[in-house]
Amino acid sequence: MLEQLSIQMVQMFLVLLAAPLLTGFIRKVKARLLRRRGPPLLQPYRDLIKLARKEVVVADSASWLFRAAPYLIFAATWVAAALVPTFGTGLMFSWSADLIAIIALLGSARFFLALAGMDVGTSFGGLGSSREMMFATLAEPALIMIVFSVALIAGTTQLSYIAAFVMYAAGLRVSLVLGLVGLVIVAITENARIPVDNPATHLELTMVHEAMVLEYSGRHLAMIELSSQLKLIVYVSLIACIFFPWGLAPVGAGLNAHVLGFAAYAGKLAAAGAMLALFETTVAKMRVFRVPDFIGVALMLGLLATLLRFMSESL
Repeated sequence: MLEQLSIQMVQMFLVLLAAPLLTGFIRKVKARLLRRRGPPLLQPYRDLIKLARKEVVVADSASWLFRAAPYLIFAATWVAAALVPTFGTGLMFSWSADLIAIIALLGSARFFLALAGMDVGTSFGGLGSSREMMFATLAEPALIMIVFSVALIAGTTQLSYIAAFVMYAAGLRVSLVLGLVGLVIVAITENARIPVDNPATHLELTMVHEAMVLEYSGRHLAMIELSSQLKLIVYVSLIACIFFPWGLAPVGAGLNAHVLGFAAYAGKLAAAGAMLALFETTVAKMRVFRVPDFIGVALMLGLLATLLRFMSESL
Protein backbone atom coordinates (compact mmCIF):
# COMPACT_ATOMS: atom_id res chain seq x y z
CA MET A 1 0.00 0.00 0.00
CA LEU A 2 2.77 2.45 0.90
CA GLU A 3 4.65 1.58 -2.30
CA GLN A 4 1.57 2.18 -4.46
CA LEU A 5 0.94 5.49 -2.71
CA SER A 6 4.55 6.55 -3.31
CA ILE A 7 4.31 5.66 -7.00
CA GLN A 8 1.03 7.60 -7.28
CA MET A 9 2.56 10.69 -5.66
CA VAL A 10 5.62 10.52 -7.93
CA GLN A 11 3.28 10.18 -10.90
CA MET A 12 1.26 13.26 -9.87
CA PHE A 13 4.26 15.52 -9.47
CA LEU A 14 6.08 14.04 -12.47
CA VAL A 15 3.41 15.20 -14.93
CA LEU A 16 3.18 18.55 -13.15
CA LEU A 17 6.92 19.18 -13.47
CA ALA A 18 7.31 17.67 -16.94
CA ALA A 19 4.44 19.60 -18.58
CA PRO A 20 6.29 22.96 -18.91
CA LEU A 21 9.46 21.10 -19.93
CA LEU A 22 7.64 19.40 -22.80
CA THR A 23 6.32 22.76 -23.99
CA GLY A 24 9.80 24.27 -23.82
CA PHE A 25 11.26 21.30 -25.70
CA ILE A 26 8.71 21.67 -28.52
CA ARG A 27 9.47 25.39 -28.83
CA LYS A 28 13.20 24.69 -28.88
CA VAL A 29 12.93 22.02 -31.57
CA LYS A 30 10.68 24.25 -33.70
CA ALA A 31 13.18 27.07 -33.43
CA ARG A 32 16.06 24.79 -34.41
CA LEU A 33 14.12 23.49 -37.41
CA LEU A 34 13.61 27.11 -38.49
CA ARG A 35 17.35 27.78 -37.96
CA ARG A 36 16.80 30.05 -35.00
CA ARG A 37 18.26 29.84 -31.52
CA GLY A 38 14.89 29.88 -29.83
CA PRO A 39 14.02 30.40 -26.15
CA PRO A 40 15.79 28.46 -23.40
CA LEU A 41 14.47 25.02 -22.58
CA LEU A 42 13.38 26.17 -19.11
CA GLN A 43 11.65 29.35 -20.32
CA PRO A 44 8.10 28.06 -19.57
CA TYR A 45 9.05 27.68 -15.89
CA ARG A 46 10.31 31.27 -15.82
CA ASP A 47 7.15 32.52 -17.50
CA LEU A 48 4.95 30.75 -14.96
CA ILE A 49 6.96 32.12 -12.03
CA LYS A 50 6.84 35.63 -13.50
CA LEU A 51 3.08 35.46 -13.99
CA ALA A 52 2.54 34.09 -10.48
CA ARG A 53 4.38 37.09 -9.01
CA LYS A 54 2.34 39.67 -10.93
CA GLU A 55 -0.76 41.38 -9.63
CA VAL A 56 -4.12 40.03 -10.74
CA VAL A 57 -6.26 42.50 -12.68
CA VAL A 58 -9.94 41.57 -12.84
CA ALA A 59 -12.59 43.36 -14.88
CA ASP A 60 -15.45 45.03 -13.01
CA SER A 61 -18.01 42.92 -14.87
CA ALA A 62 -16.34 39.62 -13.90
CA SER A 63 -18.25 37.29 -11.60
CA TRP A 64 -17.02 34.71 -9.08
CA LEU A 65 -16.82 32.16 -11.89
CA PHE A 66 -14.12 34.19 -13.64
CA ARG A 67 -11.96 34.05 -10.50
CA ALA A 68 -12.66 30.39 -9.70
CA ALA A 69 -12.36 29.00 -13.24
CA PRO A 70 -8.51 28.86 -13.39
CA TYR A 71 -8.38 26.73 -10.24
CA LEU A 72 -11.19 24.45 -11.41
CA ILE A 73 -9.56 24.00 -14.81
CA PHE A 74 -6.20 23.26 -13.24
CA ALA A 75 -7.64 20.78 -10.74
CA ALA A 76 -9.59 18.82 -13.37
CA THR A 77 -6.65 18.70 -15.77
CA TRP A 78 -4.13 17.72 -13.11
CA VAL A 79 -6.34 14.89 -11.85
CA ALA A 80 -6.75 13.61 -15.42
CA ALA A 81 -2.98 13.75 -15.95
CA ALA A 82 -2.29 11.99 -12.65
CA LEU A 83 -4.57 9.07 -13.56
CA VAL A 84 -2.80 8.17 -16.82
CA PRO A 85 0.01 5.61 -16.23
CA THR A 86 3.33 7.06 -17.35
CA PHE A 87 6.26 4.97 -16.08
CA GLY A 88 4.37 2.25 -14.17
CA THR A 89 0.94 0.68 -13.78
CA GLY A 90 1.06 0.11 -10.03
CA LEU A 91 -0.87 3.25 -9.18
CA MET A 92 -2.92 3.40 -6.02
CA PHE A 93 -5.87 4.92 -7.88
CA SER A 94 -5.51 2.79 -11.00
CA TRP A 95 -9.11 1.58 -10.49
CA SER A 96 -10.24 5.13 -11.33
CA ALA A 97 -7.92 5.48 -14.35
CA ASP A 98 -10.85 4.97 -16.70
CA LEU A 99 -10.83 6.45 -20.19
CA ILE A 100 -14.40 7.69 -19.84
CA ALA A 101 -13.61 9.38 -16.51
CA ILE A 102 -10.55 11.08 -18.02
CA ILE A 103 -12.61 12.33 -20.98
CA ALA A 104 -15.19 13.68 -18.52
CA LEU A 105 -12.51 15.53 -16.55
CA LEU A 106 -11.06 17.11 -19.68
CA GLY A 107 -14.55 18.03 -20.86
CA SER A 108 -15.26 19.69 -17.52
CA ALA A 109 -12.09 21.77 -17.83
CA ARG A 110 -13.12 22.85 -21.33
CA PHE A 111 -16.59 23.74 -20.06
CA PHE A 112 -15.27 26.03 -17.33
CA LEU A 113 -12.78 27.64 -19.72
CA ALA A 114 -15.53 28.43 -22.23
CA LEU A 115 -17.72 29.88 -19.49
CA ALA A 116 -14.84 32.01 -18.23
CA GLY A 117 -14.22 33.31 -21.76
CA MET A 118 -17.83 34.53 -21.97
CA ASP A 119 -18.11 35.75 -18.39
CA VAL A 120 -16.58 39.20 -18.84
CA GLY A 121 -18.65 39.89 -21.94
CA THR A 122 -15.93 40.85 -24.41
CA SER A 123 -16.36 40.05 -28.09
CA PHE A 124 -13.07 38.14 -28.37
CA GLY A 125 -13.89 35.95 -25.38
CA GLY A 126 -17.25 35.02 -26.82
CA LEU A 127 -15.68 34.37 -30.22
CA GLY A 128 -13.06 32.04 -28.75
CA SER A 129 -15.62 30.21 -26.60
CA SER A 130 -17.97 29.64 -29.54
CA ARG A 131 -15.15 28.28 -31.67
CA GLU A 132 -13.95 26.07 -28.83
CA MET A 133 -17.42 24.58 -28.41
CA MET A 134 -17.77 24.09 -32.16
CA PHE A 135 -14.55 22.07 -32.20
CA ALA A 136 -15.58 20.17 -29.05
CA THR A 137 -18.88 19.03 -30.56
CA LEU A 138 -16.86 17.17 -33.18
CA ALA A 139 -13.77 16.20 -31.20
CA GLU A 140 -15.61 14.60 -28.26
CA PRO A 141 -17.68 12.17 -30.40
CA ALA A 142 -14.51 11.22 -32.26
CA LEU A 143 -12.71 10.61 -28.97
CA ILE A 144 -15.63 8.54 -27.67
CA MET A 145 -15.62 6.38 -30.81
CA ILE A 146 -11.86 5.82 -30.52
CA VAL A 147 -12.26 4.86 -26.85
CA PHE A 148 -15.14 2.55 -27.80
CA SER A 149 -13.05 0.77 -30.44
CA VAL A 150 -10.09 0.36 -28.05
CA ALA A 151 -12.40 -0.88 -25.28
CA LEU A 152 -13.91 -3.46 -27.64
CA ILE A 153 -10.45 -4.80 -28.43
CA ALA A 154 -9.12 -4.82 -24.86
CA GLY A 155 -12.41 -5.66 -23.16
CA THR A 156 -12.12 -2.79 -20.67
CA THR A 157 -11.76 0.98 -20.40
CA GLN A 158 -9.20 0.94 -17.57
CA LEU A 159 -5.84 2.14 -18.79
CA SER A 160 -3.70 -0.32 -16.84
CA TYR A 161 -5.49 -3.31 -18.36
CA ILE A 162 -5.47 -1.75 -21.84
CA ALA A 163 -1.72 -1.20 -21.62
CA ALA A 164 -1.13 -4.79 -20.48
CA PHE A 165 -3.35 -6.16 -23.26
CA VAL A 166 -1.66 -4.13 -26.01
CA MET A 167 1.76 -5.06 -24.66
CA TYR A 168 1.25 -8.81 -24.40
CA ALA A 169 -1.81 -9.93 -26.37
CA ALA A 170 -2.93 -7.37 -28.95
CA GLY A 171 -0.53 -7.94 -31.81
CA LEU A 172 -0.83 -5.86 -34.98
CA ARG A 173 -4.42 -4.71 -35.52
CA VAL A 174 -5.73 -2.33 -38.15
CA SER A 175 -8.30 -0.97 -35.68
CA LEU A 176 -5.55 0.14 -33.32
CA VAL A 177 -3.69 1.90 -36.13
CA LEU A 178 -6.85 3.77 -37.15
CA GLY A 179 -7.51 4.64 -33.51
CA LEU A 180 -3.95 5.96 -33.14
CA VAL A 181 -4.30 8.29 -36.13
CA GLY A 182 -7.70 9.47 -34.93
CA LEU A 183 -6.44 10.13 -31.40
CA VAL A 184 -3.51 12.14 -32.77
CA ILE A 185 -5.95 14.34 -34.72
CA VAL A 186 -8.10 14.81 -31.62
CA ALA A 187 -5.02 15.65 -29.53
CA ILE A 188 -3.92 18.32 -32.00
CA THR A 189 -7.42 19.81 -31.98
CA GLU A 190 -7.93 19.72 -28.22
CA ASN A 191 -4.56 21.36 -27.56
CA ALA A 192 -5.12 24.12 -30.13
CA ARG A 193 -2.01 23.25 -32.10
CA ILE A 194 -1.26 23.87 -35.76
CA PRO A 195 -3.11 23.39 -38.15
CA VAL A 196 -6.19 23.98 -35.95
CA ASP A 197 -4.81 26.95 -34.01
CA ASN A 198 -1.48 28.65 -33.50
CA PRO A 199 -0.57 28.82 -29.79
CA ALA A 200 1.94 31.60 -30.46
CA THR A 201 -0.40 33.97 -32.32
CA HIS A 202 -2.24 37.01 -31.02
CA LEU A 203 -4.13 37.81 -34.21
CA GLU A 204 -7.70 38.30 -33.04
CA LEU A 205 -9.44 36.84 -36.08
CA THR A 206 -7.67 33.47 -35.81
CA MET A 207 -7.38 32.96 -32.04
CA VAL A 208 -9.29 30.19 -30.31
CA HIS A 209 -7.66 29.33 -27.00
CA GLU A 210 -5.89 32.67 -26.58
CA ALA A 211 -9.12 34.57 -27.18
CA MET A 212 -10.74 32.95 -24.15
CA VAL A 213 -7.90 33.92 -21.78
CA LEU A 214 -7.24 37.48 -22.97
CA GLU A 215 -8.78 38.97 -19.82
CA TYR A 216 -6.69 36.90 -17.42
CA SER A 217 -3.49 38.07 -15.78
CA GLY A 218 -1.17 37.26 -12.91
CA ARG A 219 -1.55 33.96 -11.08
CA HIS A 220 -4.86 33.26 -12.84
CA LEU A 221 -3.14 33.31 -16.21
CA ALA A 222 -0.31 31.19 -14.79
CA MET A 223 -2.82 28.54 -13.70
CA ILE A 224 -4.45 28.49 -17.14
CA GLU A 225 -1.11 28.28 -18.94
CA LEU A 226 -0.01 25.42 -16.70
CA SER A 227 -3.35 23.70 -17.32
CA SER A 228 -2.88 23.92 -21.08
CA GLN A 229 0.61 22.45 -20.73
CA LEU A 230 -0.80 19.66 -18.56
CA LYS A 231 -3.48 18.98 -21.17
CA LEU A 232 -0.82 18.46 -23.81
CA ILE A 233 1.05 15.97 -21.65
CA VAL A 234 -2.25 14.18 -20.87
CA TYR A 235 -2.81 13.40 -24.54
CA VAL A 236 0.82 12.45 -25.12
CA SER A 237 0.66 10.13 -22.11
CA LEU A 238 -2.63 8.65 -23.34
CA ILE A 239 -1.18 7.88 -26.75
CA ALA A 240 1.94 6.38 -25.16
CA CYS A 241 -0.04 4.32 -22.64
CA ILE A 242 -2.61 2.91 -25.07
CA PHE A 243 -0.61 2.41 -28.25
CA PHE A 244 3.03 2.33 -27.06
CA PRO A 245 2.92 0.82 -23.55
CA TRP A 246 6.32 -0.86 -23.81
CA GLY A 247 8.55 0.11 -20.91
CA LEU A 248 5.78 0.48 -18.32
CA ALA A 249 6.70 -1.17 -15.05
CA PRO A 250 4.11 -3.81 -14.07
CA VAL A 251 2.37 -3.97 -10.72
CA GLY A 252 4.73 -5.04 -7.96
CA ALA A 253 7.88 -4.43 -9.99
CA GLY A 254 11.07 -3.33 -8.29
CA LEU A 255 12.99 -0.08 -8.40
CA ASN A 256 14.97 -1.03 -11.52
CA ALA A 257 11.80 -1.62 -13.53
CA HIS A 258 10.42 1.77 -12.49
CA VAL A 259 13.67 3.49 -13.38
CA LEU A 260 13.55 1.87 -16.82
CA GLY A 261 9.92 2.90 -17.11
CA PHE A 262 10.85 6.47 -16.24
CA ALA A 263 13.57 6.48 -18.93
CA ALA A 264 11.15 4.98 -21.46
CA TYR A 265 8.54 7.64 -20.65
CA ALA A 266 11.12 10.40 -21.06
CA GLY A 267 12.04 8.97 -24.46
CA LYS A 268 8.37 8.85 -25.49
CA LEU A 269 7.88 12.49 -24.47
CA ALA A 270 10.97 13.54 -26.42
CA ALA A 271 9.88 11.61 -29.51
CA ALA A 272 6.34 13.01 -29.36
CA GLY A 273 7.63 16.56 -28.86
CA ALA A 274 10.05 16.28 -31.77
CA MET A 275 7.38 14.85 -34.10
CA LEU A 276 4.90 17.55 -33.10
CA ALA A 277 7.47 20.28 -33.71
CA LEU A 278 8.34 18.79 -37.11
CA PHE A 279 4.66 18.54 -38.03
CA GLU A 280 3.94 22.15 -37.03
CA THR A 281 6.86 23.50 -39.05
CA THR A 282 5.82 21.66 -42.21
CA VAL A 283 2.05 22.31 -42.09
CA ALA A 284 0.30 25.67 -42.41
CA LYS A 285 -2.62 26.74 -40.26
CA MET A 286 -5.94 26.02 -41.93
CA ARG A 287 -8.97 28.28 -42.04
CA VAL A 288 -11.40 28.02 -39.15
CA PHE A 289 -14.18 26.65 -41.33
CA ARG A 290 -11.90 23.87 -42.57
CA VAL A 291 -11.32 22.55 -39.04
CA PRO A 292 -14.58 20.51 -38.91
CA ASP A 293 -13.40 18.58 -41.95
CA PHE A 294 -10.10 17.90 -40.20
CA ILE A 295 -11.81 16.66 -37.03
CA GLY A 296 -14.32 14.71 -39.12
CA VAL A 297 -11.44 12.53 -40.31
CA ALA A 298 -10.87 11.42 -36.70
CA LEU A 299 -14.56 10.63 -36.29
CA MET A 300 -14.59 8.57 -39.47
CA LEU A 301 -11.46 6.72 -38.38
CA GLY A 302 -13.07 5.91 -35.03
CA LEU A 303 -16.20 4.62 -36.74
CA LEU A 304 -14.12 2.59 -39.20
CA ALA A 305 -12.03 1.11 -36.37
CA THR A 306 -15.20 0.03 -34.57
CA LEU A 307 -16.68 -1.42 -37.77
CA LEU A 308 -13.52 -3.38 -38.50
CA ARG A 309 -13.57 -4.74 -34.95
CA PHE A 310 -17.10 -6.08 -35.41
CA MET A 311 -16.28 -7.47 -38.83
CA SER A 312 -13.19 -9.29 -37.57
CA GLU A 313 -15.25 -10.95 -34.82
CA SER A 314 -17.85 -12.17 -37.33
CA LEU A 315 -15.26 -13.79 -39.60
